[in-house]
Amino acid sequence: MESVGKREVHIRWCPEISKAVESAEKLQCSDLIIAVGPNAAGFVSAYILSSEGWTQVGWVSLWNERSRGSTRPDTAPLPGEPGCVFYQQKTCPSVLICQCTCYIAEDQLFQWAEKVLGSMQSRGLTVTVLSDSPLAEYKTPNYVNDNGAPFLRALKTSTFTHNLPCTLLEQPNIITGLPAAVLNECEVQHVSAVLFQCFSDVIHPDSVTMETYKPTLSGLSTRVKLETSPNMEILQKLTRVNDVYSNLYT
Repeated sequence: MESVGKREVHIRWCPEISKAVESAEKLQCSDLIIAVGPNAAGFVSAYILSSEGWTQVGWVSLWNERSRGSTRPDTAPLPGEPGCVFYQQKTCPSVLICQCTCYIAEDQLFQWAEKVLGSMQSRGLTVTVLSDSPLAEYKTPNYVNDNGAPFLRALKTSTFTHNLPCTLLEQPNIITGLPAAVLNECEVQHVSAVLFQCFSDVIHPDSVTMETYKPTLSGLSTRVKLETSPNMEILQKLTRVNDVYSNLYT
C-alpha cells in the first residue's frame, strides 16, 4: 500500500491559482496546450514562452522509477530539469500551457489525465496536445525516407470541429502514453481536443523538428502569439544536447 501511495500524482498550484480553484471549485480555462517530449516542449519554449507574457503557476508532482520528483514534492522542477510545469498567459489568464518532459509510468497516465483535466472547467475548454514520435513507429504501405520527415499527423475528439492543418493519423497507427491518456479522457468528458503527433527521424531536440509544430496553433492565433523566429539563445541551449550525443568521443 505504501508503494501505491508513493506513485500518486499530485497537482501543485501557486497560491493565487489555488485560491481561484478553491473559490470556483475548478479552474476557468479556455485553452490548454500540453507539450509532450523534448521537441514539442522545445517548440513551446523557443516560440511562445520566450516572450515575457507568461508566468509559471504550477506543476505536477509524481514519482516513479525514472522520475523521482517526489524527493521535493513541494518544489517546482528547476530549469532544465525533467517535469510537468504549467504556465499562464498574463494578458489572457484562461490560456494555460503544460510542458511535460519527464517520464510518466503506465500506471500513472490515467491519474495524470484525470487530475489535470479534472481540475479545470470542462465547458468551453479546448485542449491541444503536441507530441513527439520516432519516425520508425509510423506505419505506412509506402516507404517514407528521411527527406519526408519531420511531418505532422492529427487525432481529435468527436467534439473538435475546427479545421486541421495536417492529415489525420492513418490506420493502423495508434498513439500511446500521455497523449493517448489525455485524448481518451477528453473524449469521455466531451472536451474538444486535438492531438498533433510529429514524426521525426531525430531523437534529440532539433530546430527543424520544433519548427514543424508552427501550424498546429493557427487556430489559437488570436490568443497565443508565436514568435516569428525562435529565441536563438533558448534554441542553442536545447539543441546542445544533440551535439553532445552526436559525438562519440565527447
